[in-house]
Amino acid sequence: FKVETHNHPSALEPYGGAATGTGGVIRDCLGTGQGARPVLNTDVFCFAPVSTRSRDVPEGALHPRQVMRGVVRGVRDYGNRMGIPTANGAVYFDEGFMGNPLVFCGTLGIIPRNRLTKRVRKGQEIVLLGGRTGRDGIHGVTFASLELDGSSQEFSGGAVQIGNPIEEKKVADVLLAARDLDLVDAITDCGGGGLSSAVGELARKTGCEVWLDKVPLKYEGLTPAEVWISEAQERMVVFSSPAKVRKLLALAAAHDVEATVIGRTTGSRRLVLCWRGHEVADLEMRFLHDGWSTTRKVARWQRREVPDPAIPVRRDLTRVLLQLLQAPNIASKEWVVRQYDHEVQGTSVMKPFCGARANGPTDACVIAPRPGSHRAVVVACGLRPRQGLVDPYWMAASAIDEALRNCVAAGGDIERAALLDNFCWGNPDRPDQLAGLVRAAQACYDIGLGYRTPFISGKDSLYNEFRTRAGDSLPIPPTLLVSAVSVIEDGRRTVTPDFKAPGSVIYLVGETREELGGSEYCRINQGLGREVPKVDAARGRRLMKALGRLIREGLVRACHDLSEGGLGVALAEMAFAGRVGCEVRLAKAPGAARFERDDYLLFSESNTRFLCEVATNRRAAFERHLRGLPCAPVGRTTEAGRLVVFGLNGDEVVNLELGEAEAAWRRALTKYL
Repeated sequence: FKVETHNHPSALEPYGGAATGTGGVIRDCLGTGQGARPVLNTDVFCFAPVSTRSRDVPEGALHPRQVMRGVVRGVRDYGNRMGIPTANGAVYFDEGFMGNPLVFCGTLGIIPRNRLTKRVRKGQEIVLLGGRTGRDGIHGVTFASLELDGSSQEFSGGAVQIGNPIEEKKVADVLLAARDLDLVDAITDCGGGGLSSAVGELARKTGCEVWLDKVPLKYEGLTPAEVWISEAQERMVVFSSPAKVRKLLALAAAHDVEATVIGRTTGSRRLVLCWRGHEVADLEMRFLHDGWSTTRKVARWQRREVPDPAIPVRRDLTRVLLQLLQAPNIASKEWVVRQYDHEVQGTSVMKPFCGARANGPTDACVIAPRPGSHRAVVVACGLRPRQGLVDPYWMAASAIDEALRNCVAAGGDIERAALLDNFCWGNPDRPDQLAGLVRAAQACYDIGLGYRTPFISGKDSLYNEFRTRAGDSLPIPPTLLVSAVSVIEDGRRTVTPDFKAPGSVIYLVGETREELGGSEYCRINQGLGREVPKVDAARGRRLMKALGRLIREGLVRACHDLSEGGLGVALAEMAFAGRVGCEVRLAKAPGAARFERDDYLLFSESNTRFLCEVATNRRAAFERHLRGLPCAPVGRTTEAGRLVVFGLNGDEVVNLELGEAEAAWRRALTKYL
């Protein structure tokens, strides 16, 4: 499982940047071991608000609406044409992403255990397979490490690659067939740095000789250096023994894929490049990989003092809940999701939407990738950039907790979960930015150990800042995307968030605290908030382990994690998705005694919390399994078709018709697109 970023290219050319980001991470999957088969794509985007007025967009930057439309089209066209379902992701909006959007593209693959190891040795042929080489994408990785400014559109366009998903589909078919015929000894993709990285990394222990003039070109006129570092797309490098190369080339030809022998491994532990019979480079592999000098940077952390917004006390919170359901980070992303084919390959178990009319959000994606088997894979993500403006440590902790609880809410097993980290940050040469990055990394270490969940892959993208023509630098909010993957032995045991029937008991699992820092409730009240949610990983692991087991044993009818908008939004989503009403009493919530205000309890975004629907005849077993953990029955599902919430003193504070809630949630974003 790998997630990549393609931020800078997507800021300049949203369609091409996002498309090639998707193509690149698919090739990462294909280049794992001796080749993994892609079975799922994910996508997570961070944009400035699409409602931004044109006059508020900095000169030289694209309007967020244009960026979003182009990025979604790029991911859609590449994934759909490759025949890979795009079935999990998120879209996040914040003013801090103006001029510098974040585009995360991920791919999950499966591979036979006996094909996990690359076999590199002296005397192998180096085969370049796939697209031809051109000047597109040259210095793409260099460009990715620069700040964007008003002139980037004009001067850096050549750093954006050009994608061709049909070519990559043919390449994938060839590679997987070659793997199964044992024609592949080692494989990697041509990504950042092009051939220089692909060949240089694979041949690290042996050395190699590369004949650059043998590389197929899109057009004449490229220099040896341009051929070597071009980041032209849809190219893979394969090492194969001389006895197998002829079969490999014939297989490629049968699939109408160009394949060319461009060199061989030598055993010299040197990298030798040749051009038309002349040697143009000769480097020690040890120098190439280890000869770089380390840098020392200064990190200086000072906690940001953020006041709480002045939020008036309201007796009726119905209108507030409706306002939250229309907030961009909560509202339906149906406009995005419906453009993707999440049914191709026929593996989906839990889809992006749930409920009687497929109109409610799910927490995770579940697929069963092997025909004839009910074993399933759960994929989910967590992302809390706004909390990073207060403290990147707890932002990272919250992202981990959110990814894991999304996974568990669908039936995933916390004991068989793994994580990915994708750091996107501003300029690390600034002491405050670097200090925040260090704190976020420390949180990954601490919370990962606490949950006993390994980080199996990751990626960083730094220098995400936009410099205006006036010279002002606009860094993005400190952002960590955490992706989680887990295995379920029987995918039929998953549950969706939609309420299933009237007469069930609603449980709130997990403790609520007055933690509104970085919340959507503070945002709609024009503030940030001082107290961001914390994470108790030791207790969280016990809770998620127990709840996951209850779900897989069939004791839970519906489960939904609490995130943006807290308890109020989670209740609304479960109710309108299932077309089942509910009544809830805030005074019964775990931790309610410490609250004096209904709105703070209803909209707090404390971590490690779930809402569960449980049949009345399963109450005793449910409570027995969660004994000693924060858990309480807070209400019941009803036939009334309304969401009703009673406050801490017993007064009615929310009375909302489900159709009105659904309409607010579904229409808020689409009117701008």
